[in-house]
Amino acid sequence: MDVFQQISVTDGIDILIVSYVIYKLIMLVKGTRAVQLLKGMLIIVVVWVISISFNLNTLKWLMDEMITVGVLAIIVIFQPELRRALEQLGRGKLFQRSSHTDEVKAFQKQVHEIIRAVNYLSRKKTGALIVFERQTGLNDYVETGIPLHASITGELLMNIFIPNTPLHDGAVMIRGNELVAAGCYLPLSENPFISKELGTRHRAAIGMSEVSDAICVVVSEETGQVSLAINGQVVRDIQEESLVSKLYDELTPKSKEKQPFFKKKESNDG
Repeated sequence: MDVFQQISVTDGIDILIVSYVIYKLIMLVKGTRAVQLLKGMLIIVVVWVISISFNLNTLKWLMDEMITVGVLAIIVIFQPELRRALEQLGRGKLFQRSSHTDEVKAFQKQVHEIIRAVNYLSRKKTGALIVFERQTGLNDYVETGIPLHASITGELLMNIFIPNTPLHDGAVMIRGNELVAAGCYLPLSENPFISKELGTRHRAAIGMSEVSDAICVVVSEETGQVSLAINGQVVRDIQEESLVSKLYDELTPKSKEKQPFFKKKESNDG
């Protein structure tokens, strides 16, 4: 009886370790093109299982060959992700769990840098469009721009949107605490009820918020007003306190109960 108990405990520990490793690998490829490749590989495996179940010998042979070659293909296809995983493993970060306090502090610094850049661009009446990715992956739109993978600083955002520079015409994409790309093209909203006063940047921001759960911040080139687009709606001329409050409410890393920095509610203006 003790032997069986020992085996069951050992199996349980084994399953937990493997599950945790798989979870970390999923988090590593989340939001990258590797997700689509994994879906394609899953389809191949499903077809292979079907070919075995129904004795489809030719199809089974074809799937066997693809899976055999696939082992080498995985190494080639996932080379960037594997390299990143090995780098994190070497630094001891792959299985390191950052505290919620550290995440919140990093987020606060990020918001401070973004608000500083937005205020500067607003004063200078320099057009800008900043997109915050949330649960919906935005890789299709990230790939239309120039990859940066840079830390978020006010100076970088200010320089990106300087008129007549290569990256100023388009959106900046922010994923977590990283500025992943600039000069990205977004889908324009076709909503006929949008105010005629709104230009292409605002329509692109609204369009992005319609097709995803992203949050978009727009600085008007004509008036310098700051607008916020979320869930297909736009809040025009939003004040700094309300903007900061909304960003904290929607983007703060979730763990314990959040304490918003501001309580003021903004009003919708279509």
